[in-house]
Amino acid sequence: MNEALDRLAKQLQLDAPRNEHLRLEFGNACTLRVKHLLEEPAALACLAALGHYLDGTLSRAQLESTATDAVRLANQHQGSRSIDGCGHAAVSATYAVANALCGKALQAAEYAAYASVYGQGGYGAVSDLESFQPEFSWQVSCLASLAARHAPCEGASSYLNGAK
Repeated sequence: MNEALDRLAKQLQLDAPRNEHLRLEFGNACTLRVKHLLEEPAALACLAALGHYLDGTLSRAQLESTATDAVRLANQHQGSRSIDGCGHAAVSATYAVANALCGKALQAAEYAAYASVYGQGGYGAVSDLESFQPEFSWQVSCLASLAARHAPCEGASSYLNGAK
């Protein structure tokens, strides 16, 4: 859905095993932007655990266990009974957390974008692709910055310098 992000991810080879930490960092950054939309304390705890893993205070085994918990939480989320769909922001934010913990950065970004747009205007906003542009732009900038900091490479540098 975010074509510029997809292009950058391909350019950076984001799915490569060597970029796992970058995927986790990017997924974490995206989900932190929609943290305020999470309703379940357990989902907030899962997101916090990802931060602890990234700062080295949580083991790999604990990360994997937390990822399993996050997927379960997302799949069991009750959703929203509101007619405007604003409550679905919490569902999308919870799925963003689950995907971030599983190292599925692009999926986390997509769910975070949906959560952000749902949170601002419900169903109507989601059908307007322009509603996503501020979040999409931020995501591209964020990934490029993280990649440049992680391991300066031609792909991130050229992207940051405007060569899209």
